[in-house]
Amino acid sequence: MKKKTVINTIVPPEKRHIVAMGGAISPGAPALYRYVVGLTNRRKHNPRVLFIPTPTGDDLSSLVFFYRNMAPLRATPSDLSLFHRTEPDLRTLILSQDVIFVGGGNTKSMLAVWREYGIDKLLKEAWERGTIMTGSSAGGICWFDSCVTDSFAGSYTALPCMGMLKGSCCPHYDGGVLPGETGRRSTYHGLIQAGTLSDGYAIEEVTGMHFVGNDLTEVVTGKKGTAAYRVTLVNGVVKEVKLPARLLP
Repeated sequence: MKKKTVINTIVPPEKRHIVAMGGAISPGAPALYRYVVGLTNRRKHNPRVLFIPTPTGDDLSSLVFFYRNMAPLRATPSDLSLFHRTEPDLRTLILSQDVIFVGGGNTKSMLAVWREYGIDKLLKEAWERGTIMTGSSAGGICWFDSCVTDSFAGSYTALPCMGMLKGSCCPHYDGGVLPGETGRRSTYHGLIQAGTLSDGYAIEEVTGMHFVGNDLTEVVTGKKGTAAYRVTLVNGVVKEVKLPARLLP
């Protein structure tokens, strides 16, 4: 029997990166793409960036948006479809990437499909081996213990996620850029106050939180005035601390 090749090696927490974005479809999004690719350009001249559009059901518009933003960058982009013909060797594909970017859309459906294919476990393994994880909206909140999601029409609900980052997360905290995004802030506060969600983070549009291991090291944005927040329950009252973001060029 042929012995399987081990791809990469396990790296210490200080070499594991996640950039969670609250949303990335507004003007300023290209700056976030440059930032993430720049993290790996320090080590590699032409990094491999894999886009996973599962949250939209592999919708073509999300693929077009990804490739348009990647075109000016010095990188090798590709994508993984799970709703058409699926790559037979998912482990080799995922573990050979330098960056994995997950798009926005339906978080609950995305996680269900991933679990069916074992992709949730492969993504965690890739992160532990040094692949940079990133994404916006559904692709930004999925890395946490739990999140606020609009996967069900007409309401926001709590959802267990992948648990690579501790705590909960809420995207589009400033209302986002699409219709129907209002009300996230009050819902997130209510879910934390009720104990349904643990303390966590909230992220505004075109803003990214860069975690190294489980430590937040920097908040960056492609839009002036946006930020992220640390949201906690203190003596029965929800407290919000603004984490100013560095404006990217």
